[in-house]
Amino acid sequence: MSNTEFPDDELRHEQEFIDGLYARVDALRGDTESAVTDALAQGHTPMQARLERDILVAERSGLLAALNAVDGSLCFGRLDLASGDVHHIGRVGLRADDAERTPVLIDWRAEVARPFYLATGHTPMGLRRRRHIASEGRRVTALHDEILDLGDETRTGHEDPSGDAVLLAALNSARTGRMGDIVQTIQADQDRIIRAPHRGVLVVEGGPGTGKTAVALHRAAYLLYEHRELLAKRAVLIVGPNPAFLGYIGEVLPALGETGVLLATVGELFPGVKATATDTPEAAAVKGRAGMADVLAEVVRARQALPDPVIAIEHDREVLMLDDGLVSVARERTRAAELPHNVAREHFEGHILNTLTELYAERIGTDPYDGSSLLDAADLTQIRDELAENPEVWSAIDRLWPRITPQRLVADFLAAPEEFLPAEDAAAVRRPVTRRWTVADVPLLDEAAELLGEDDRMARLRAAREREAQIAYAQGVLDVSYASRTYEFEDKDEEDSEVLSAHDIIDAERFAERQEEDDHRSAAERAAADRTWAFGHIIVDEAQELSPMAWRLLMRRCPTRSMTLVGDPAQTAEAAGVGSWSEILAPYVEDRYEHTRLGVNYRTPAEIMELAAAVVRAEHPDFEPPSSVRSTGVRPWVRHAGDDLPGAVAKAVAELTPEEGRLAVIAPRALHQRIAARLDGVTAGAEPDLTRTVVLLDPRQSKGLEFDSVLVVEPGRYGTSDLYVALTRATQRLGILHTEPLPEALADA
Repeated sequence: MSNTEFPDDELRHEQEFIDGLYARVDALRGDTESAVTDALAQGHTPMQARLERDILVAERSGLLAALNAVDGSLCFGRLDLASGDVHHIGRVGLRADDAERTPVLIDWRAEVARPFYLATGHTPMGLRRRRHIASEGRRVTALHDEILDLGDETRTGHEDPSGDAVLLAALNSARTGRMGDIVQTIQADQDRIIRAPHRGVLVVEGGPGTGKTAVALHRAAYLLYEHRELLAKRAVLIVGPNPAFLGYIGEVLPALGETGVLLATVGELFPGVKATATDTPEAAAVKGRAGMADVLAEVVRARQALPDPVIAIEHDREVLMLDDGLVSVARERTRAAELPHNVAREHFEGHILNTLTELYAERIGTDPYDGSSLLDAADLTQIRDELAENPEVWSAIDRLWPRITPQRLVADFLAAPEEFLPAEDAAAVRRPVTRRWTVADVPLLDEAAELLGEDDRMARLRAAREREAQIAYAQGVLDVSYASRTYEFEDKDEEDSEVLSAHDIIDAERFAERQEEDDHRSAAERAAADRTWAFGHIIVDEAQELSPMAWRLLMRRCPTRSMTLVGDPAQTAEAAGVGSWSEILAPYVEDRYEHTRLGVNYRTPAEIMELAAAVVRAEHPDFEPPSSVRSTGVRPWVRHAGDDLPGAVAKAVAELTPEEGRLAVIAPRALHQRIAARLDGVTAGAEPDLTRTVVLLDPRQSKGLEFDSVLVVEPGRYGTSDLYVALTRATQRLGILHTEPLPEALADA
């Protein structure tokens, strides 16, 4: 940068530093792209160095993704220490090429960077000055200096007396439809949560706008940094309330250089199933109860049938009768093993074959005079083997102890639940057999999978056969290699012919092992496809909304109970939601969990928060909302829409739509088609594109999201929790339209 562009020495200095950082990043990016291109261009065959090439591509591509993600605002701060040292703080760490690998840019998660978030004039933590560097892309636009050593009289002309300029600028900036990271503005109470110990359950409670979600995401990034070896293998799972929310937060972790995290809703946590259907609130409440685990166990037991009254099996011109007494003994012995249903089937098969062997032996091998057996052990083994080849035997076993998939078990149960549920509950959940699943079905499928298990005998047999085929193929390759070597050296002298070949140093079995296809998917990708995967850490957003059955699913995914749960009981809206931390956690960790609360609202202006709090206080007089850090001077308005509600919505949208930023129209789902018909570019019935200027949502779709302006339509149709959520999504302006009677708190407003 020239002196004309940056007459200020401090700005010029920081710009030159950041230009140097980006030069280094560009070089790394070029090296990475070149390495990936070269590796892909080599075209190695499977029998050569394919695995090494694939590993290189995976590693380099991961680095390239991280470099691309952090392209904006790579460096955002500087620490001037009392010792005279200076540390620049950024989204990722970079080192020099010298022998000592000197840090050039400090990762925000490093311990040495912590004073950037915690130091105060009272506790300067060894700092003389803290600098916030504002930028647009690669260009430095402003500096904000905080003096922490009040005895230091040096001034730069960029001092920020309040220390809040960067925070307020971030809070007032236009929204983009995607959540941004908060590494530049992490507050001290948030930093303590982000860096809390990895083990155990941490509950982070906070009202709207307190930064719960941002804190949880930055905690994920911090844990991956601090416990890289463990969590890179086991992965981190982040559970969100809906797909729109996951899209909203999806760029935060990549911007912090972390790409190996699995983001999913509960409806996506059973491999091969994606919940696309919708339950009624009554059905979701019934399916979510903890007692459904016992109900499904009974459903499984009911599939372990008895003959009615007998099953006749013809074998070698004899008819063997399996009655309920004989089968009952086999069933109880099998159940005594306490194995999952499909796994236990092998035991049941053995008991039935033994029973039929005894019946047949009595028919053909009993001395008519003294009743003694005429058959020895070898005879009995032969009879059992012959019975095992009788299709009628396996038909009987399939009727008495069938192999069942989780999907079949749950679908059949929901089609005819009367045998297992009270009449009212059965009526709520009953539906025809379908291939479409709801979010509340997924925990049932997972519970069913636990109860059923998987009979893997056929899979093991297939694997053994594939292994034999691989060894045979490898042997063929070695034989060709040996024949080629023999031909090559047959005309050469004895010394040359003694050169070792592949045949001399490796056998076919070991060669086959080396050529087996390794799984180069990331831990997160492998976890997404494996229902039994145990995650290293789980973060749950809007945790108060999950049902007891959903918690059973999640606890199975994390046996170590290393979890961060964020939510707000005051925003509980789902019929199956628990809403109480003790109720959620007592069955799993009793009272052994940490609880902390965020009490500062960074999103919602005081004028809007006052109105939203009044709505909750009408039902809960003792309710205390989080305190807002700012006031805009713009009060929310409430209007009657007249006879044309969609037309009134269109006019209000024109009034509220910001020049920059986003507007959300939050309305009951039943009104979406009529409203969308009057708004250009707005659609109903699909997952909303939050990057559009105007989006149409219902209250529950808006959970965890924020917009510059919000229009709430027909608030009288919402429950208290849903209305509280809808009213607290705006960062600047709020309007309310109605034709129906208003809730009391809004009528007073």
